[in-house]
Amino acid sequence: MNKGGGSGGGMAGSGGGSGPTAAAAAAALQKQKALLQRVETDITSVVDNFTQIVNVSRVSDPPVKNSQEAYMMEMRASRLVQAADSLLKLVSELKQTAIFSGFASLNDHVEQRIEEFDQEAEKTNRLLARIADDASASLKELESHYYSSAQRLTLI
Repeated sequence: MNKGGGSGGGMAGSGGGSGPTAAAAAAALQKQKALLQRVETDITSVVDNFTQIVNVSRVSDPPVKNSQEAYMMEMRASRLVQAADSLLKLVSELKQTAIFSGFASLNDHVEQRIEEFDQEAEKTNRLLARIADDASASLKELESHYYSSAQRLTLI
């Protein structure tokens, strides 16, 4: 029975791909394989134990054999319950993984949008600085024309 629940570590240094995304994909694939193996093992255990319970449940005449069969049925029932419990834990683990991976992808999306907005803010600030420089240069040019013009002198 697989009661541990773990998948056996990540593949941080996987050979192919590009950085953390490839490593995460490889780790997810390995975890999926481990979970499928757990499901297969637990379901096989449930089916085998149920089959053995049905086979042992035949009533026979000698009392010694009946007590042996009762013990076998009790043992198989216990194993069946353990396998079913392992499957329930697996379902719970899958639900938690789905919830937390949803949060992780949401956080990744938020971080990506923050980065995009920061880049947009930098571009906007550079554009505003350029406009301010252009306006300042134009204003200086207009001031120099005004102070050196003949009309300014005639108004005074």
